[in-house]
Amino acid sequence: MAFACVVPRASAATQAATHPVSTPAPATRQVLVMLRMPSPHFRPDGAYGGGYTEDGTRAARRRVARDLAATYGLRVVDDWPMPAIGIDCFLMEDTGTGPVDRLLDTLAHDSRVAWAQAIQDYHGLADGDPLLPVQPATHAWQLPALHRASTGRGVTVAVIDSGVDANHPDLDGQIKLRRNFVDAYPDGAEAHGTAVAGIIAAREGNGLGIAGIAPGAKLLALRACWETAGPPARCNSFTLGKAINFALMSDARVINMSLGGPRDRLLETLLDAALARGVTLVGAADPAQPDGGFPASHPGVIAVASDTQRAPPPGSLRAPGTDVPTSLPGARFGLVSGSSYASAHVAGLAALVLELRPGTTPARLRADLDGGARIVPAALASGAGQAGSIDACAAVARAAGACFCLCPSTTTTASLPSPRPPH
Repeated sequence: MAFACVVPRASAATQAATHPVSTPAPATRQVLVMLRMPSPHFRPDGAYGGGYTEDGTRAARRRVARDLAATYGLRVVDDWPMPAIGIDCFLMEDTGTGPVDRLLDTLAHDSRVAWAQAIQDYHGLADGDPLLPVQPATHAWQLPALHRASTGRGVTVAVIDSGVDANHPDLDGQIKLRRNFVDAYPDGAEAHGTAVAGIIAAREGNGLGIAGIAPGAKLLALRACWETAGPPARCNSFTLGKAINFALMSDARVINMSLGGPRDRLLETLLDAALARGVTLVGAADPAQPDGGFPASHPGVIAVASDTQRAPPPGSLRAPGTDVPTSLPGARFGLVSGSSYASAHVAGLAALVLELRPGTTPARLRADLDGGARIVPAALASGAGQAGSIDACAAVARAAGACFCLCPSTTTTASLPSPRPPH
């Protein structure tokens, strides 16, 4: 089977990961007005963790704040005691139209006010995705440039695999739905499915982990495989058949199958039905099989080998598949290798194309990817086979109708339309 060994490498940053909280930006006409607290000492209590007990004068300061608001055309929005610096802080909103700087100067000269200031905006200094610089697709596929043209928004990708950790912080909100088609083994978050899902659609710019190839896509996490102590995952024609059927009934535009095994009539029939419906099928090429194994070798399926695989099957495409950082169960990240993960890259790339050109047929999409593939001379010299490494930039540029990044393949960019700004 085309499953690769997962080598987890958790980082301290991932272990301490938390979900980002979205805070609305403050209104530009909001100001902070500080009123002095009385100088007698205070004592901290449990209510504020550094707050203060009601000193009997707080009500008076609130009355002063209301008087100030009425005098200067302000509205009191909120307040908070800050006894560590001896003030009560009042958030007020200017209801007038005059310059805020003039208002602040006027407040500063009112004897009742300790000081007044504009409310400022701050931002965190963490990188958007800490592991993005070491993702192979960042450099080989110019991933940030691809995302300026497309993120796969509106495209549903079915991940037929082992269990996906829908609670992983880099997959939070990326799973459209999750279904289990394995009755014999308990459901749960598993390594292979979670890793594949992360490569396809991990959240972008959330300060955690990686960026998926298609972070705007939504995933159907369809558990048709289960993980044991032996191979990374096992499936059978019944569980896979149920999952593929469900994907078709759920209007998936792309189906990723990072798995391999013998030909099967039920599965062949389902794959033919998927192709007839215009669904793009992506399969991992089994390095142990000369033809890539099934389903990768099935007519119409885009077979994908790892870019470091020697003698990949004829007709297959090559994509990043060695030491790829991705999501693992339990809010972890690790490095994975194998054609399973190369297939996930291409499933994400298909979603990018389909956002830009929704009516693209599976055959046209395959032709676009094949036209954007190039044989590396060094690979030819070493007898590595005739599979081409995908030029993702050129492939997406065809769909966008413009060159938006440096397309290294001069033979593929010559036929592109005149550049236009990406939508």
